[in-house]
Amino acid sequence: MKLLFKQRLFSWFDSYDIYDENGNTVFVVKGELAWGHRLRIYDASGNELGLVEEKVLTFMPRFRLYVGEEMVGEIRKEITLFRPRFTLDCNGWQVDGDIFEWNYAVTDSWQNIVCSVSKQVLRLTDTYEMEIFNPEDALCSLMIVLAIDAAKCSRGD
Repeated sequence: MKLLFKQRLFSWFDSYDIYDENGNTVFVVKGELAWGHRLRIYDASGNELGLVEEKVLTFMPRFRLYVGEEMVGEIRKEITLFRPRFTLDCNGWQVDGDIFEWNYAVTDSWQNIVCSVSKQVLRLTDTYEMEIFNPEDALCSLMIVLAIDAAKCSRGD
């Protein structure tokens, strides 16, 4: 399953549209006014599915991931010198990215790729292409990508 993750150009808060390979809207993400990033995820019919919420007053960016009311994971940016690193507590998954944070993979505990992500450069807005190998992992994969993008935004990248 391939998804195109595209930030809206004219939006007061972080807002994204997520399309499948046929151009159909799969998810809509709407940012809210809050301390830190707060991103609600909806399906194409407008039903709320999840939430990515930044925990404020932390040394490094930290985000909690919710499906409905249940917290299903957390992702934290780590201090590193060269290669960006995130610690992920969600489904036993791990995140490994390149030095620019444009391309990365989410893997399970057996090192199988759950999701691969690549940023499309030379675009007016942040645009990512996601390849998700099991459609059931699409929501959690999307929440991880949103959190990483928000962490980059928090640093001013």
